[in-house]
Amino acid sequence: MIRGIHHVAICTPDLDRLAAFYTDVMGFEEVMATSWRDRPIVDRMIGLTNSAARQMMLRTGNAHLELFQYESPVGTVADPDRSPASQGYTHFCIDVIDIDAEYERLSTNGMSFHSPPPTRDEMNGGPIRAIYARDPDGNIVELQEILDPSVPFALERTAMITTPEQEPTE
Repeated sequence: MIRGIHHVAICTPDLDRLAAFYTDVMGFEEVMATSWRDRPIVDRMIGLTNSAARQMMLRTGNAHLELFQYESPVGTVADPDRSPASQGYTHFCIDVIDIDAEYERLSTNGMSFHSPPPTRDEMNGGPIRAIYARDPDGNIVELQEILDPSVPFALERTAMITTPEQEPTE
C-alpha cells in the first residue's frame, strides 16, 4: 500500500550552503545528518561503487527533503538554467499561505524568479496562484498558494510550518 510521497532528494556540490538555504531561509528543520564511506550495502542499494557522501534530511510539514553531497563518485554538474520542460524530475512544490510575501522574502534571500507571481486578477478566479523559482543550485522550486481550499489537492492548514521570520515572538 502506498501511503504518500515521503521526500524529494537533491544532490548538491555544497551541502552546507544548500542546507543553510533550506533551513535558514525556507524554514525547514534538520532531522538527521550522516555520511558514509566504504559501505557495500549502501553501494548496492543506490547502484554505485565505492561511494562516499554526506547526507542530510530536512523536514517541513508532512514531507522531507533529502540533500546529498557526493565525494565519490563526483557527479556531473547540472545545468543551473535547465528547462522546466526537460525530461525527468523537473521541480518540487512548496505550499504557501501568502505567495506575494514569500516571493519578496525569498527574492532577497537567494532564490531567483523569472517574474513576480500572477495577480488574482490575472488568474481570472482560478483556484491557485503559482510561480517557479530556482534555489542556489538552480533546482526549480514551485511556490503555490491555494486560493480555493475545496480543490482536491489542497493541504490541511495543520500541515503548515513557519519560517524564521514568522516565528511567534514572546
